Amino acid sequence: MTLAALELAFRAASVALLLVLAASLLSDFRNVLAGRLGAAFALGSAAHAASYSVGATPLLATWHAPLIALSTGNIVVFWLFTRALFDDGFRLRGWHGWAWALVTAFSFAGCVWIAPNGNSRFSVTVVNLIVLGFIALAIGQTIASWPADLVERRRRVRVFIVCAAALYGGLNALLQIVVAGHDIGDLANTVNAGVLACVVAAIAYAMMRVDGAELFPAAARAAPAIAFSQPPVAEDAADQKLIDALMRLMADERIYRRENITIGVLAGRLKIPEYRLRRLINQRLGYRNFNVFLNNHRIEEAKTALADPAQAEVPVITIAMDAGFQSLGPFNRAFKAVTGVTPTEYRRLKVNAA
Repeated sequence: MTLAALELAFRAASVALLLVLAASLLSDFRNVLAGRLGAAFALGSAAHAASYSVGATPLLATWHAPLIALSTGNIVVFWLFTRALFDDGFRLRGWHGWAWALVTAFSFAGCVWIAPNGNSRFSVTVVNLIVLGFIALAIGQTIASWPADLVERRRRVRVFIVCAAALYGGLNALLQIVVAGHDIGDLANTVNAGVLACVVAAIAYAMMRVDGAELFPAAARAAPAIAFSQPPVAEDAADQKLIDALMRLMADERIYRRENITIGVLAGRLKIPEYRLRRLINQRLGYRNFNVFLNNHRIEEAKTALADPAQAEVPVITIAMDAGFQSLGPFNRAFKAVTGVTPTEYRRLKVNAA
């Protein structure tokens, strides 16, 4: 088999796997933002598999430019996909679409105008610096949100999916910058196509081993109610004792008020490993994120204070700070996400109802 035939086989395998993955995500999770973005990322990756070459020459076939542009814009989709996958509260904004459109448009312009006019190296370098920037954003945000993630399987799969995709994309971007405008032969393209096929197969395999409902929850659920006396039926005695102890820390000591409280601190107070506390809060209390768990307790305290006529003159920011929030903005957003109204509106409604 020639190198060209082997490269074609690798590309075809990658495209086929990615199209199947996109179809599966759209079939099962089309009503979930992360599912739709995952399907979009798979389709963009298919465009990449069909069009990518190492050391591309300045002259491209007309049909090639749109695929390369979609492949480049896919890095924005990758960033958005990781945001939606690991942050249940993430929502798309208009400027996200503009970011994708600008990156895609610049890549297309580079293919049909900038590179053919003798600026191939400039075009390739700028495009791949953009790619590296979005990869860095995705990795940074994934690492920053990892400690608060309570879904054990999602914690594991995030490392694999993001690292595999980011490592492949990052190395390719660096390679393109180094060899921009030079044809370095069929062997490099064949190896690249083979590596991509392996990465795609590994990601598809990893996603098959995880319950899709854990990665793509059917809908963003409201924060679970704080309860003390209604444990799940299947809960054993040891878990119940730990949950009771945890709730005493939250209700009696109000440990959620502490600055920079972490799950490690709570696990230390309860004398159990962090992984067990994460599992208890996730599986027994219904939370997918540790910060949401803390904020639910903080908001309950704030709701009580806002409804208290004796505290009618206390500024909202004072109530927020007393409950454990570090600033007014995050408090307002978290409060409205739970209650549907701002703290000021909530206070006014309670006063009028009294």
